[in-house]
Amino acid sequence: MRHRLFRIIAHRMWTGVLVLLGAQTVTFFALRLTPGDPVDTLLGAQTSASPQVRAQIAADLGLDEPLWRQYLHTVLRPLTGNLGHSYQLSEDVRTALQSQLWPTVQLAAGAILVALVIAVPAALSTAGRGRFVRAAVSGSELLAVSLPAFWIGLILLTLFSFQLHLFPPAGGGGLASLVLPVLCLAIPMAGELGQVLRETLDRSLEQPFVLTLRARGLTEPALRLRHVLRHGSLSTVTMTGWMLGVLLTGAMLTETLFARPGIGKMTVSAVMTKDFSVVNAVVLLAALLFVVINLVVDLLYLVLDPRLRR
Repeated sequence: MRHRLFRIIAHRMWTGVLVLLGAQTVTFFALRLTPGDPVDTLLGAQTSASPQVRAQIAADLGLDEPLWRQYLHTVLRPLTGNLGHSYQLSEDVRTALQSQLWPTVQLAAGAILVALVIAVPAALSTAGRGRFVRAAVSGSELLAVSLPAFWIGLILLTLFSFQLHLFPPAGGGGLASLVLPVLCLAIPMAGELGQVLRETLDRSLEQPFVLTLRARGLTEPALRLRHVLRHGSLSTVTMTGWMLGVLLTGAMLTETLFARPGIGKMTVSAVMTKDFSVVNAVVLLAALLFVVINLVVDLLYLVLDPRLRR
């Protein structure tokens, strides 16, 4: 078992280094190939500055160095804990990330939790059931997956904020302001998780061990909760981990729609203003999160399926 754990961790660390390097490389060259000059963005479209002023700003931003040296700075600088300085926010990038990360973590964790609370009971109660029940629930899940997130958000705002006045329409303070953004993200995720989990539960219910446990007199709720759910949850764990990684760095639309602070909203602004340091830091954070989440998912596999420990 220890040898297995060591192999998984060592493999993920090695592949994680390659993922981080690849993410930084692609981001660096993609930003340099996009049209626009950060100096023009910083000075403003209506500002005319002398060549000396422009040269000084480019030197301060490190844009006067050769491209290969800029690339090395981008790749090696995070190893020292220095993520650079944001000229758009006028502060250290690490400080900016720390201030914006917690609202996004709250949003992502709440959305995942609500999605699981909706999807797991729905899949458990309808797996292996009659065609009518399955069709009704599956149709609801398909509708939830098909609806655009911005449309769900607008419906939630119209109904619960502007008509019923139950929740604030914008802002990032307090639990009440978190309810609608969480639901906006959780509804499509619950549909996807429910479909995947039901399919795996259906296959698990056809396994010989289910027939044996039923013959021993195990009740149907106990059978589904204690055995079938654990047997059929591997694919759901994988999808949940992937969704969590996406949410932590990609909740841009929801944060913008509900005027919430967060990593996603900050990333959109940084891309539009060509704030290289912020974009590089967010991409690095996203890649690191996916590496860590994949490692956690691999370790959960060993907990859920004892056959993988051999």
